[in-house]
Amino acid sequence: MTTALQDKVALVTGSARGIGRAIALRYASLGARVVINYAGNATSARKTVQDVEDLGSKAVAIQADVSDVQALERLFGESLEVFGKIDIVVANAGVELIDQPLADVTEEQFDRLFSINTKGAFFTLQKAAKHIEDNGRIIYIGSSTTCLPIPGVGLYGSSKMAPRYTVEVLAQEVGKRGVTVNSIIPTQIEGAGVFAELPDDDPTRAQNLAMRPLGGRLGSVDDVADAAEYFAGPLSRWVSGQHLLVSGGLPG
Repeated sequence: MTTALQDKVALVTGSARGIGRAIALRYASLGARVVINYAGNATSARKTVQDVEDLGSKAVAIQADVSDVQALERLFGESLEVFGKIDIVVANAGVELIDQPLADVTEEQFDRLFSINTKGAFFTLQKAAKHIEDNGRIIYIGSSTTCLPIPGVGLYGSSKMAPRYTVEVLAQEVGKRGVTVNSIIPTQIEGAGVFAELPDDDPTRAQNLAMRPLGGRLGSVDDVADAAEYFAGPLSRWVSGQHLLVSGGLPG
């Protein structure tokens, strides 16, 4: 285990699986202690904790629905009780909805996505600003749908757009403490969200082969973890309020 994040404590929302899990494991491999947050899948959360411990670090799993502000406050409070501080916060928890024309969006779908993706991200960032150590790192995991209008993802992209603006404002408000606030904007990521179990013959693979300059493939969770490693470490200490597009060279 390398020690680039030795003595750091990272809280990653939605980290029982997918992108959040990959980031949590990356931080653990760099020496950080990690809070594994999950909404309902306790089995996956326990597995991620075990995998962190197998890397030689420490972890705790804490259940909290990010759309519930009181649950978020408890998440941060329990994290501080266990580890005594928080140095890195990754606002990753979210839900996806694709292939849904705007004309067909229901009020129930709107409320669910905005409750988790917008409200949940906003208050996660707010709690991070309140509780993070000076010179800490706050990272928001966005979506490339906010860069390029695509039919069928209007609701999802809209719900991910507001936190991008929040990142830019928060970066200015906490910068005097040495805290950086940045976004990672992933493209389609295999092993995460709606692409968690993608068949080998899925047409999405051929589409990516044709349109992505780098490798002609979907993104991987490790591609995102690479960016998260950069934003959590010392090399990004003078970078804040920025949005890093992780897309294999595709503009959006």
